[in-house]
Amino acid sequence: MYKITIVGAGRVGEAAAQFLAQHQHCEELVLLDVDEGLAVGTALDIQESAPLFRFDTRVIGGADASLMAASQLVIITAGFPRRPGMSRSDVLEANVPIIDAIVDHVRCHAPEATLLMVTNPVDVLTWRAFQRSGFERQRVIGQAGVLDAARMASFVALETGFSPQDVCAMVLGGHGDTMVPLPRYTCVGGVPIDSFLPPEAIERIVQRTRQGGAEILALRQKSSAYDSPGAAIAAMVDAVRHNRRRLMPAVCVLEGEYGQHGVAMGVPTVLGARGMQRVIDLPLEADERELFARSAERVREDIARMAEMDERMQRIAAS
Repeated sequence: MYKITIVGAGRVGEAAAQFLAQHQHCEELVLLDVDEGLAVGTALDIQESAPLFRFDTRVIGGADASLMAASQLVIITAGFPRRPGMSRSDVLEANVPIIDAIVDHVRCHAPEATLLMVTNPVDVLTWRAFQRSGFERQRVIGQAGVLDAARMASFVALETGFSPQDVCAMVLGGHGDTMVPLPRYTCVGGVPIDSFLPPEAIERIVQRTRQGGAEILALRQKSSAYDSPGAAIAAMVDAVRHNRRRLMPAVCVLEGEYGQHGVAMGVPTVLGARGMQRVIDLPLEADERELFARSAERVREDIARMAEMDERMQRIAAS
């Protein structure tokens, strides 16, 4: 039996669960949340859609971490969401202890699972989960690039009038204002987008991609995006679950790729069974390398903040 657990039954977790169940990416799907009623109710709501969407996945919910036992994949969406005007880094201090507790539960109940991180700031927390879990880096990945690339592809389709299905986009770097959309690696049906769009339109798409999540948050006010993140999670799960070896941008721990060490960043990744199978080290031009390095530095700053938080907590515990 292929079993998946989603930790966090909020809107992103719910959207992901609906997509996963509907497309039958697992036989058993567990929704976990500290709010037991929310988890059980959401799971039941999705389960009752099974006759209409014609799926056989069993969906259960609860608050007991032992429900994740024997999961092959654990998706972490739990944490404090950002509010209008907040950056993803602004929720770091609140979300670190949440992620630590969840990763400890995974180590206890599902030690062979692959971890898919979604909680923001996802690059930093993917690094945190990698360190705390002790898992090999192939089994700890983050969802960001798939979503960012989908947003960029959507904007290209809107600008050109072509079908979104024919647009392939690539976005590297941290999941935030310093992400690195790559127009040079973005095409429509294999044709580079600069064959269809002037430079000012391409730059407009790049900037809108960087602000894609903030744009939705500013419009909704009370909720950030959840349908597109849920769909991005499902696309990554499909690649891992069925060992498709798909080339997708994902957050990975870097060990020399792109000249980076000691950091987790969005990079082109071959996704298959057990998670990341290979990082594709794209040749970048000088300006692209500079942007990527700048994005890596921003992630490192937040990693350093985590280290300071740990030291502060140790001092408090010792006093």
